[in-house]
Amino acid sequence: MSLVEPHLPADGFSELLGIEHLDAGDADAAARVAVTDSIRQPFGLVHGGVYPLLAETITSKATGEAVYQEGNVPLGQTNSATFLRPISDGHVTATARAIHRGRTSWVWDVECTDDEGRVAAVVRCVVAVRPRPSS
Repeated sequence: MSLVEPHLPADGFSELLGIEHLDAGDADAAARVAVTDSIRQPFGLVHGGVYPLLAETITSKATGEAVYQEGNVPLGQTNSATFLRPISDGHVTATARAIHRGRTSWVWDVECTDDEGRVAAVVRCVVAVRPRPSS
């Protein structure tokens, strides 16, 4: 996977964490974040909140890119993570696949892996699709 430029403006939290959006290949969306002390919990492992944050970032961005031209915006609706193994160095890479692309919501499955491709967490995200607020 290679780095790609985001199509929508990046949010400040993503920039703060250093999330890099990737070419997703066969998936619908992908990104990674380098493991640094700023995302590790006190025992040296990636903080559990990083996985759902990364998943929601890429699923909201991908949904937004698909619905924005139709006058809609993506809004995170639900986010549920299951942790399988820890990551303590390298990168956390999230790869998302849309399993439902509805008129009012999209459902995504996201795998978060380490640099060796081992699944560390799986996340299910539901992104609501709502009309863009008028300015």
